[in-house]
Amino acid sequence: MEYKDIYEEWLRNPYFDEATKSELRAIADDENEIRERFYTELSFGTAGLRGIIGAGTNRMNPYTVRKATQGLANYILKTGRQAKGVAIAYDSRRMSPEFADEAALCLAANGIPAYVFESLRPTPELSYAVRKLGCVAGINITASHNPPEYNGYKVYWEDGAQITPPHDTGIMAEVKAVTDYNTVKTMDRQAAVEAGLYRVIGREVDDAYIAELKTQVKHPECIAAVGKELKIVYTPLHGTGNLPARRILNELGFENVYVVPEQELPDGEFPTVSYPNPEAAEAFELAMKLAKEKDADLVLATDPDADRLGVYVKDKTGEYHVLTGNMSGCLLADYEIGQWKALKGLPEDGALIKTIVTSNLADAIADYYGVKLIEVLTGFKYIGQQILGFEESGEGTYLFGFEESYGCLIGTHARDKDAIVATMALCEAAAYYKTKDMTLWDAMVAMYERYGYYLDAIKSFTMKGMDGLAKIAQIMETLRAKAPKTIGDYRVLRIRDYQKDEATDLASGEVKPTGLPKSNVLYYDLNDNAWLCVRPSGTEPKVKFYYGVKGTSLADAEKRSQVFGEQLQKMIDEMM
Repeated sequence: MEYKDIYEEWLRNPYFDEATKSELRAIADDENEIRERFYTELSFGTAGLRGIIGAGTNRMNPYTVRKATQGLANYILKTGRQAKGVAIAYDSRRMSPEFADEAALCLAANGIPAYVFESLRPTPELSYAVRKLGCVAGINITASHNPPEYNGYKVYWEDGAQITPPHDTGIMAEVKAVTDYNTVKTMDRQAAVEAGLYRVIGREVDDAYIAELKTQVKHPECIAAVGKELKIVYTPLHGTGNLPARRILNELGFENVYVVPEQELPDGEFPTVSYPNPEAAEAFELAMKLAKEKDADLVLATDPDADRLGVYVKDKTGEYHVLTGNMSGCLLADYEIGQWKALKGLPEDGALIKTIVTSNLADAIADYYGVKLIEVLTGFKYIGQQILGFEESGEGTYLFGFEESYGCLIGTHARDKDAIVATMALCEAAAYYKTKDMTLWDAMVAMYERYGYYLDAIKSFTMKGMDGLAKIAQIMETLRAKAPKTIGDYRVLRIRDYQKDEATDLASGEVKPTGLPKSNVLYYDLNDNAWLCVRPSGTEPKVKFYYGVKGTSLADAEKRSQVFGEQLQKMIDEMM
């Protein structure tokens, strides 16, 4: 059917409630809005669903959530492991509790027990709960750091990581096979509770999760020595991080933790920011104001589902420096691996894992400590997949894993990035360095001096709707059809086309497999340790250009990055 026919069907069909129909009648004269809502089904990708909340097949609403859950239920039933149940968490966004219940009741109607958190919880705790409760899968209702009009639906498998092959393609096929909304099952909540198919979880999982985080502390004596002196400003950005982040810091002995009052409470409207993303300077405006009032040593922000951590640190002159995800990730990698080595020695099969768009500084850290550097596709689930591989093979020891988008994991209690454990570890590192009369900025500078002055950046371009998707596809096609031999002042040494699974050496013409799963990503290795990677976002209507350079000093690296960024912008403008 054409999109207009599907729109009319939603208005006629008694399956859809009156509130949905009323919303759709209100757009009867807006042809473009009808088209955007119904020209396609909201795509169930390898991470699940993410979209604008509203009525329609291309929107997040109770019906699209139920449909996705029916597909997941069908897949679980085919595996024969339905008795293990599914853990469900949700964040502070609009409709998150409602969507969580819709998913739980669809599962229950299919005879699959649902373990639903009593209130909002961070993403990493959901990942932990899947394994703690022995569930076959997990669902997290969140759109991470997207604007308030969005929500999402992430699916996890029994290892605690977001779904990877073969489960991702299997679940996607089952979701796609659900073509009639009328066939999707649901049931009354009270009936589900009485049948033991809707089970509320809470404090018992919280306590176990926090206890697990504490096992990752390397230097409790440093916290005991200076934890009372450190001043920490923290904001959960109206999301899920407030209670667990404050709890872990308090229980470890950090007494001067100041939470931004205007952003403390959960609020899906995110009234103090236009975009609740700790990567954005705007997200730190209130926190930085409080930090200057309190003379804070470090300033921390977690995104709404608390899997990403943004950081500012103060140097000895009182100036605050922002740490990008690459910088904070490398700072923690160096601290965690370095202290592991100092306290008990590094295992021979130890590994540091990063994504392909993450800083080459990580490679230098791995080389310095003599540990294996493993590179994976963008998406923390691929880091989780590596951990699972270590467990199943008995070969490989996970030391640390991170990606440039402000996410890392310390320990293996979860299989997704964890901003709560990162908050804990960064504060511990601040205490450790303080006992050596160093700030975290001193530690960052020391890293640059030891490993080299690597600097990384990103340019993102938002392209919404049907036309936007077409434009993103055109950009990728143009780059493939006319492979550049130079980018700015740099020569292209090698092109990795992950969609074609080809790594081409431009000097010799030799073509090898990339060694990673197929993905719509182009990577350019450049001379002088520079690089560029281009990929469409998997969760937002964006195309992203990641790039990195290496300088002879921090000032030189900043200049090189600025010039390369300007040259890259010119290249992009010509393609647009």
